[in-house]
Amino acid sequence: MPYFDVASTAPLHPVAREALGAALDDGWADPSRLYREGRRARLLLDAAREAAAEAVGCRPDELVFTSSGTRALHAAVAGALAGRRRVGRHLVVSAVEHSAVLHGAESHQADGGAVTEVPVDRSGAVSAGEFAAALRDGTALACLQSANHEVGTVQPVQEAAEACRAAGVPLLVDAAQSLPWGPVPGGWSLLAASAHKWGGPPGVGLLVVRKGVRFAPEGPRDERESGRAAGFENVPAIVAAAAALRAVRSEAAAQSGRLRELTERIRTRVPELVPDVQVVGDPVRRLPHLVTFSCLHVDGEALLHELDRAGFSVSSGSSCTSSTLTPSHVLKAMGVLSEGNVRVSLPLDVEPADVDRFLAVLPRAVSAVRARLAPVGPVAPEAGGAPGPAVRVAGGEPGSLVVDSLGKLCPIPVIELARAIGEVPVGGTVTVLADDQAARLDIPAWCGMRGQEFVGEEAAERGAAYVVRRLV
Repeated sequence: MPYFDVASTAPLHPVAREALGAALDDGWADPSRLYREGRRARLLLDAAREAAAEAVGCRPDELVFTSSGTRALHAAVAGALAGRRRVGRHLVVSAVEHSAVLHGAESHQADGGAVTEVPVDRSGAVSAGEFAAALRDGTALACLQSANHEVGTVQPVQEAAEACRAAGVPLLVDAAQSLPWGPVPGGWSLLAASAHKWGGPPGVGLLVVRKGVRFAPEGPRDERESGRAAGFENVPAIVAAAAALRAVRSEAAAQSGRLRELTERIRTRVPELVPDVQVVGDPVRRLPHLVTFSCLHVDGEALLHELDRAGFSVSSGSSCTSSTLTPSHVLKAMGVLSEGNVRVSLPLDVEPADVDRFLAVLPRAVSAVRARLAPVGPVAPEAGGAPGPAVRVAGGEPGSLVVDSLGKLCPIPVIELARAIGEVPVGGTVTVLADDQAARLDIPAWCGMRGQEFVGEEAAERGAAYVVRRLV
């Protein structure tokens, strides 16, 4: 069964498995102890640190191992802000950063700090000029991921790093998705990554703080890992993580061109095979193994289950797959369709035949989900069945229609809008009442795909009223 979700976590690399087994025999002791078992563990830990530092492009004494990539990001944001508190309390982040960075920004703001969130374009990329313009006197830290984990868009890290250097502001780079493909360019100051993204064991993260960067570790601390990552080092897992990074890096150099061709095949063929699909992310400045697209009138969770039954493991940024029932903050920031979202991230050893089989399966899976959402009579939204006929609300202006989609989750409001738009004349309007947060993203995206005019959003007694003018 093809596993197409390595952007979430990659299977344990064979080299990592071998290194883990060997390190379990020799690296189980406390590396801080002076007896022979401790010295052996220390030698393994130091060797792993040197190997990881070489792959990152930093000094070994600048790199520490943490319990996860998320933990590394939290520590980096908190430590850099604390270390530069005298400089100021202004933080710059992009709108599509990892949730750990955005949560750190929320905490900083709640504590009285200032945050500037730099927007992205529809490809998911920040403008280097806008990022530079967000820097100001009192900026303590700027954060910019090297590549987005949901859509694969590569960010202008080198240009951002140059702007930060000129302004005297350290730049934190989340390199979790890009590090397997090569070192992060530019004069960044802090970097975080996660081993399970490249086939290392879960529970190992990297935090790099360049020499000269003011950094004050926050939270629990001890003498381990330069005081920046408290707790007993998991030496066998760290050894396996470093071994996997070195192995994957050498394989990625040989496989990146092949993977880019396969993801380009998906980007090109999916819109040809499936009607009403929006491929998202930058078509050129992107990771070679990752492609994302969204399907109109499709429940994202149902589509993922359909693909799983067909033997394909993929991921999604759709609100329908989230326990919070809110759209992906990445897709929201990009202003693209979130419903029916599918993220495909290919492993290094993927076979072209598996990609072709995915392309053969996908149209049937989408059609099956869309068929289940066709009108078959009234069904309670919470029952998870197909929507009944849209409820029309009387009293609108001539040539207008009001559709009540309150209490209905994506993609139902958009489906009901699509049904209703043909009932008004060209120039007429359809107002959709909806309280699902995804409607704020998906209704304007539907208008763009269908050539209709999104007039705007108005406050309503419950949720919001989304006004659409029929143009065609």
